[in-house]
Amino acid sequence: MSPTLEEVARLAGVSRSTVSRVINDQPNVRPEVRERVWQIAREVGYQPHAAARSLVTSRTHVIGMLIPEAVTTLFSDPFFSLLLRGATDACNSHQYQLMLSLLTANADRQEIYQRILRSGYLDGAIVASASLDDPLISDLLRDRIPFVSVGRHPNKPVHYVDADNVNGARMAVEHLTRLGHRRIATITGPLDMIAGQDRLTGYRQALEARGIPVEEELIVEGDFTEASGTVGMQRLLPASPSAVFVASDMMAIGALKALRQADRQVPQDIALVSFDDIPIASAIEPALTTVRQPIERMGSMAVEVLLSVLEDSSGEEALAQRIVLPTELVIRASCGSALSRS
Repeated sequence: MSPTLEEVARLAGVSRSTVSRVINDQPNVRPEVRERVWQIAREVGYQPHAAARSLVTSRTHVIGMLIPEAVTTLFSDPFFSLLLRGATDACNSHQYQLMLSLLTANADRQEIYQRILRSGYLDGAIVASASLDDPLISDLLRDRIPFVSVGRHPNKPVHYVDADNVNGARMAVEHLTRLGHRRIATITGPLDMIAGQDRLTGYRQALEARGIPVEEELIVEGDFTEASGTVGMQRLLPASPSAVFVASDMMAIGALKALRQADRQVPQDIALVSFDDIPIASAIEPALTTVRQPIERMGSMAVEVLLSVLEDSSGEEALAQRIVLPTELVIRASCGSALSRS
């Protein structure tokens, strides 16, 4: 039999109402009493009844992670598993649950929106991998549903957590210029997403700072998938770049396949630098020089920002929290940093 509220109260030496206030995160409980109640609850394995708790607090203690991507993309790109790990750890530490929803192109998105978001089942949401014109963002703002975006939205008043994509891309391309490269191509991310746009901006800034002309024939758009990296590199080869900045590690893996098929060696024939530093980046041959973004921390920070919004009891419209986390360049074999160039 599951332990009851009364049993927790008896073991903690407090009243049932005190335990109820602790469980429902209500004030007017001394810190030492609150800690003792939670300790007893953990020891006996007491789990608050979610439905009853939500009636008292007007909270469900459930956060949604909304990802407008297909299932195949979600499970083939380690970015999402790292993001979910960070968000899940943060939710667990705050006694929240994380519910994942994939809003695919084939699904009835409005039906999902009505059933999950407007029904009040979630306290708030985290939106990841949304395009800049995704109607989901406008719908959430219109309905005043608390949410945080993973990825900035320059034209909308939203809370967001992002990595410094512009500076990260600029560091990557500047490193290639320092190695002597001048004909540097790029496979961008999708240009309807801010990460794709920002990394292209960083690429352009690095070339312009070195006085290297930006040639449109050296810019090919991808979509962050391995397959688009392969196609992108095949399209770039006739332009004879000496180096390529690939805007994600998954696309760089696809680019490597295209180069092997064309009997080109990395970094001897073409140097590569990419972005993300997912675990496979250091395991493949050659290991990828890449820009490390703190993916797990982005997931956990998105939860922390959302919870701070939910806990704001001022009743006033909070200013948008905009957090941009730093990136760093991790130099490995694929850029040929040990090679001398004329």
